[in-house]
Amino acid sequence: MPESSEYVVVGAGLAGAATAWQLALRGHDVTILERKVPASHDGSSHGSARIFRYAYPDEFYTRAVIESKVLWDELDRTSGLDLITAFGAVDYGPERQPEHLARVLTGAGVEHELLSAAEARARWPHIAFDTSVLWHPGAGVIDAERSVNAMIEQAVKQGARLLTGWNVASVDKRGSGYCVISAAGEEIDAGNVIVSAGGWLPGLLGQLGLPEGFLAGLPEITVRQEQAYHFRYRTDEPWPTFIHKSAEIQTYGLPGGRDAGFAGQKVAEYNGGKFIPSAAAQTGTVDPDNLHRVVDYVQKYLPGLDPEPYAETTCLFTNTPTEDFLIDRSDGLTVLSPCSGHGAKFAPLIGQWAADLATGTGEVPARFRQATARISTN
Repeated sequence: MPESSEYVVVGAGLAGAATAWQLALRGHDVTILERKVPASHDGSSHGSARIFRYAYPDEFYTRAVIESKVLWDELDRTSGLDLITAFGAVDYGPERQPEHLARVLTGAGVEHELLSAAEARARWPHIAFDTSVLWHPGAGVIDAERSVNAMIEQAVKQGARLLTGWNVASVDKRGSGYCVISAAGEEIDAGNVIVSAGGWLPGLLGQLGLPEGFLAGLPEITVRQEQAYHFRYRTDEPWPTFIHKSAEIQTYGLPGGRDAGFAGQKVAEYNGGKFIPSAAAQTGTVDPDNLHRVVDYVQKYLPGLDPEPYAETTCLFTNTPTEDFLIDRSDGLTVLSPCSGHGAKFAPLIGQWAADLATGTGEVPARFRQATARISTN
């Protein structure tokens, strides 16, 4: 007879781990299924460096970061860890609109400064600013892998079970619940299922037994194999995280932490990778054209870095067209993610939203429930 669980969470990346943590905190019976190990290196939540920032052109997201930080602080207290390291952030470039970002932060009460390019160059001479610059010191870097493991640990302490090496192949509707079936033929009966499969979600959607109307109402989900590079610091000057957006290229950078041996800045082109059908099609091979673009960028805009990368990696971005998240539910099955390349900072809040939706105790913002919205208007 198959094992059973009140709630089954598929995927132990940041979003899945956060959901399991929130469900277990509420006293629910939770089983976490992970195809490899939590924060697996072929997923989207590995490594030690993700940007934590408040600056968004949409005030909704800035206020959501504020909510999320409360939960990050709670996780720090319960785990005894400091999962976000403060470095501050600079936002600049003609398409980044630092003045607008400053107005949003003012409205949300987030500490910041708006600097001229000359003022910013005097403070950070290792960066060649080309416009006015937004600086907010509360930004920093999330240790993604440790965060996943901390949330899993807290969930397990509350009674959740973690099963690794459990590759979900399908979810079948059975009676009032579901049967989750692995590629090896293992089965777990579940009252409710939360699917947080990241870049594997496109390949799983058709295997979840979701109603056709719900599937048709979901936003388009695309997966990119992204690249990131580590460049050595030429000086001992402190480096903030940054987002630079021009008409030609959008880049981001952050201190690389363990990922870079604490020796350099991680720099990448935002959504500069090639589209792939799903995470299963990733090659792990860096695109030479992308490497050339980023090296050229570093030579032009980041004089404080050695322009020869000493490390490189690929990763996955799973996107919706609007870059809004996907947190929606049909019957007892919740589809969670993609997080569109900016979800890490929201992970505890995404977990809270998903747990509210799965348990029926709360709602999530309507912008994350496009399928439900489309069904209700038809």
